[in-house]
Amino acid sequence: MTVRIDIGGLPAGRLRFAASPLAELTAMLHVLAEPGHHPQLAGWAGDVWAGLPPELAERLREAEFLWRSSRADFLVPARPRPTLAEELDDVDRIDDETYVTAALITTCGSNRVHFGAPSPLADATARERALDLAQARGALQEAFAERLLADPSAVRARVRRTLEECAEAFFDAAWTRIAGRLASDIRLKNDLLKRRGIGAALASISGAVVLDGTCIVVDKLQDNATAARDGVTFLPSVFGRPHLVAVHAPGWRPVLQYPIAAPEPVSLETVTLRLEALAHPVRLRLLRTLARGPHTTGELAHAWGLSAPEVSRHLAVLRRAGLLTGRREGRYVRYTVNLPDLTALGSDLVGAVLR
Repeated sequence: MTVRIDIGGLPAGRLRFAASPLAELTAMLHVLAEPGHHPQLAGWAGDVWAGLPPELAERLREAEFLWRSSRADFLVPARPRPTLAEELDDVDRIDDETYVTAALITTCGSNRVHFGAPSPLADATARERALDLAQARGALQEAFAERLLADPSAVRARVRRTLEECAEAFFDAAWTRIAGRLASDIRLKNDLLKRRGIGAALASISGAVVLDGTCIVVDKLQDNATAARDGVTFLPSVFGRPHLVAVHAPGWRPVLQYPIAAPEPVSLETVTLRLEALAHPVRLRLLRTLARGPHTTGELAHAWGLSAPEVSRHLAVLRRAGLLTGRREGRYVRYTVNLPDLTALGSDLVGAVLR
């Protein structure tokens, strides 16, 4: 499954790498809402929750679906500003129709939910549909949707105040620590874009982002496509790992928020290949033997009462999956287990799923 962003005919200058305080704050809020997705930040999340004023903690919980499983599009700016206040000012300039629609998409479940004309703000039937979808998600979502549709201005002001108080509570200190890392990554990406082109710049982001002809292809859960008429924005993130966040809704400039300073992710295809290789009981037995030391095909066949051709077939599957290495010693090839790849399989699976 992929998100495809058509950049055909787009000048290189319209591809922008920049840092966004608001997008990084949203990534932090996601960590607070889903610490299990970010075990390396569990300590940070626990410290933040412990230090939050109770009223602010309650407001974060009441609106967490704006950033928990997906991000409201207005929280991932296409035109980043130097400060959080400036980006929040830009959000304030979005009309109610656009803001409410983006908020309802996350409130009601996912970007597979669409709110077109007529608007839930103006049409009773559309409003009831939105409330029904929100109710199905939970009491918090239903209450938020009711307030949003009844008084968008009040909800918008409350969300902004919440984000401003987050800045004082934890964001400003964290942003000061990571701003230099973000700036360094942006310089690297812009240099690659200038010297070697968009393909090299995308390859440095993640193995899950590639250039296919005139399309940027992102490995995501949904199949979707959009055209970048006005450009594409790339936002590095320290707190976003392992997620790739893609904004691609009609009417929004495409944005990709990507994690920096992370190991190169293993593709879902590779994880699938390895799981399939491990699904056969004979291959598991061979691996258990090889985990104790290098063996030849003949030695493995003798140990398990199998024919040499049968063992060779199983070893070939394990090698294609990257779980074995063969080393020739004279007339024989001794096989060893790639233990780092085998032991990382669990985290690789989690990373591929959460991406």
